[in-house]
Amino acid sequence: MNAALRRYFHYSASHFGNTEAVGSLQPIVAGLALVTSLLLLGPCAFGQNLSSGTIRGSVLDPSGAAVKGAAVEIQNPVTGYSRTVQADDQGNFEFPNVPFNPYHLSITAAGFEVNQQDVDVRTAVPIELKISLKIGTASTTVTVQAEANDLLETTPTAHTDVGEALIKALPVQNQSTGFAELVTNAAPGVAADGDGFYHPLGEHADTSIVLDNQPIPDQQSKIFSNQLALNTIQSFELVTGAPPAEYGDRTSLIINTTSRSGLGQTKPTGDLSAEYGSLGSWAELFDVGWGSQRWGNFLALDSNGSSRYLDPPEFTHLHDKGNGETIFDHIDFRPTERDTLHLNLSAQRSWFQQPITFDQQATGQDERSQIRSMNIAPGYTHLFGSNLLLTFNPYYRLDWFQFFPSRDPFWDSPATVRQGRRLNNIGARADLSYSRSRHEIKGGLQLSHWLLAEDFYLGLTDPTFNPVCLNPDGSPDTDPIPTNPDACAALGFEANPNLAPGLVAYDLTRGGSLFTFGAHTDIKELSAYLEDSIKLGNWMIKAGVRGDHYNGLTRARQIEPRLAFAYHVSSTNTVLRASYARLLLAPFNEGLLLGSSTGAGGLAGSGFGGFGQSPIVSQRRNQFNTGFEQALGRYGVVDGEYFWKFSSRGSDFDTLFSTPIVFPTLWRKSKIDGFGIRFSMPTIKGFTAYSVLGHARSRYFGPEEGGLIFNSPLAAGAFRIDHDQAFQQTTNLRYVYKKGPYAILTWRYDSGLVAGSVPDLASALALDADQQAVIGLHCGSTLATLTSPITSCNLPWPQFSATRVRIPKPGTENDDTNPPRIVPRHLFDASVGTDNLLHTEPYHVTLRLSVLNLTNKEALYNFLSTFSGTHTVTPRTWQAHLGLVF
Repeated sequence: MNAALRRYFHYSASHFGNTEAVGSLQPIVAGLALVTSLLLLGPCAFGQNLSSGTIRGSVLDPSGAAVKGAAVEIQNPVTGYSRTVQADDQGNFEFPNVPFNPYHLSITAAGFEVNQQDVDVRTAVPIELKISLKIGTASTTVTVQAEANDLLETTPTAHTDVGEALIKALPVQNQSTGFAELVTNAAPGVAADGDGFYHPLGEHADTSIVLDNQPIPDQQSKIFSNQLALNTIQSFELVTGAPPAEYGDRTSLIINTTSRSGLGQTKPTGDLSAEYGSLGSWAELFDVGWGSQRWGNFLALDSNGSSRYLDPPEFTHLHDKGNGETIFDHIDFRPTERDTLHLNLSAQRSWFQQPITFDQQATGQDERSQIRSMNIAPGYTHLFGSNLLLTFNPYYRLDWFQFFPSRDPFWDSPATVRQGRRLNNIGARADLSYSRSRHEIKGGLQLSHWLLAEDFYLGLTDPTFNPVCLNPDGSPDTDPIPTNPDACAALGFEANPNLAPGLVAYDLTRGGSLFTFGAHTDIKELSAYLEDSIKLGNWMIKAGVRGDHYNGLTRARQIEPRLAFAYHVSSTNTVLRASYARLLLAPFNEGLLLGSSTGAGGLAGSGFGGFGQSPIVSQRRNQFNTGFEQALGRYGVVDGEYFWKFSSRGSDFDTLFSTPIVFPTLWRKSKIDGFGIRFSMPTIKGFTAYSVLGHARSRYFGPEEGGLIFNSPLAAGAFRIDHDQAFQQTTNLRYVYKKGPYAILTWRYDSGLVAGSVPDLASALALDADQQAVIGLHCGSTLATLTSPITSCNLPWPQFSATRVRIPKPGTENDDTNPPRIVPRHLFDASVGTDNLLHTEPYHVTLRLSVLNLTNKEALYNFLSTFSGTHTVTPRTWQAHLGLVF
């Protein structure tokens, strides 16, 4: 191995310890070091997108002469993707940045017959076409009648494609979380959560984003990072099947994202739009792309805000204003026909208030957060011959989260907190793609280096949170004088049996001081993969292997075979598939230092009341998938997949005392299975529709084994984690009247996440008045209110129950088979609009009027979740969107 790389990648001991080292990847590491050294010493330190392809070729007449000005169109009726270019003076045409999919290609030219054929884009290696037109009736237009049968995908991995047309058409509640909303509504098997969060295929946040071949494995939500702006995205592919070998770490949902480009746009084109809605929501969006066949630039600006920026714990939004800004620039340059360079630059900032409860409003709580993100990702690609493509992508990404307390610490409850988290991600990825005959071979390596820094201080401000003594009636004693439970009896009180003695030192109401925490470290991961997609008649076989070497606070190494099959039954237009993947899942980076803290700086040694702590280690998983895809003629395609995931450990997140201080945790193991189904209907007489649905059974097994352990080590049975949801679906219907006005209706159903904080009616009675009102607790016709909690009820279940949380019938609650859940909810969104209000060319005025949560459903995403607390669903919201397309 290269000596410098050996020193760089060698694990350096730190005060966090080392708990896991398995196997050996020395030969792979040596090979990677050699290739990396060659690349770094090469003339270009750039890389390019492997998540899209290129279709190019020439249009000729029967004599072989070029047909100038021929109109070339590619279209996928299932995804709605469509592009048209004109052949140049030499008859040449090109479609860059084409999402992986099959397409129907048609060529029309005056005096020639229409030429139509199907093209399957599956690799970044350009597809070269030479098309000869036949002399025939002159034609300048063509209506493509491609059926879904013609575009059936014989691929062994389940995925969903989302194009720019759908991205622009669907309304979103908040532009800052529009990316998450679109993913939740487009991918099967994704459960919705608050604050721009979603749970893919029964997992907490097992998602990776690949932006123009740049891997982004870190969490994207309003409490971790700024999400990608929708007006920067051309398309994305949502991979929910077993991952191919090129993907590692978080792979339950892979989001292959292609950004918009100005390459080939000889005239500036773009969009200027403004949006305003109820709840004080607003957005201003601008994007423009321009260039030539040699260079291009795409620039996007986005600014948005709302008086309900986060999903609050109350149905009335209190202290919930926020705003966000994004600037994104994508630059392309093609010095030769075989070389392309690009550069992605982005900067994002969001500022928002922390939503509060009515009790916290009474104290004047004024906590705020700020997230700043930056991304620099150059890229280079070189085509050797016509079959071999090299790409190289270095990148740098920064997410900096800051949380600020109120000016007066005693305005905050139950604790005052100040926090900062910095996540720097530096890395590079290199890939080779070879396409010839029946083989499509890909191989590559990736080096990731994370620089983590976390710091916070915390002090208790609520004297009832950890009282030293109890009054004779059992209520908390708020007297600041007793700090030792042995003194309670002499003062006429009782000692609190649930006291966390170590917290008394940080109880500011009893003369305590602030607890402070600070740590930083660097984490390295080296990966390599090799895979081959083989076409054998009606069979498609994808075989590969991946190697991961993780060096962080803990260590892990693993060889990971991947194997997938697909078979096309021609007689019924059916594709059957099956796959297996071995996976190594590195620990989450967010809160990792706190979750793995031990020793003098650790929380367990500071008396925070936990059972202990253990550094977070990597998970190991075996995943099995089987599925089908069925063409339904002109009515579309239906795709189904069943999955089984068996993990050596189950990952989740926890918080400190309902504060924004989060950290990862691990349970002994997890078993997750479920299914996802997708139906897509192409346009039929103006109507287009899709529907996605999914089920997951997320079974975790105790005891808790990693992170700060606040759950009893005796809890060793099976249970459903709080991101388990039995069923969810999204149905979207669109109608366009003669390419003019359109109407859209979206129906979202969620059966409800697990709400483990209220397993029985006794737990509901122990809630405070505000919490009881939120879940709709009732005793007969008497509802709990902010001023009148329910303290007892003699009525039987279900007369004594809740309207927004399903509390199991007494004696039937089971953490595994019958846990408490959020009550199911149906949400409807509707829009009407037009893409050319004034019927002008080439400039279009667009208008869209939308109403979200049409029925004004009052519902919960979750309640007192260990990770995120309580979040309510957005009430009915009106929006108006006005734009100018040029």
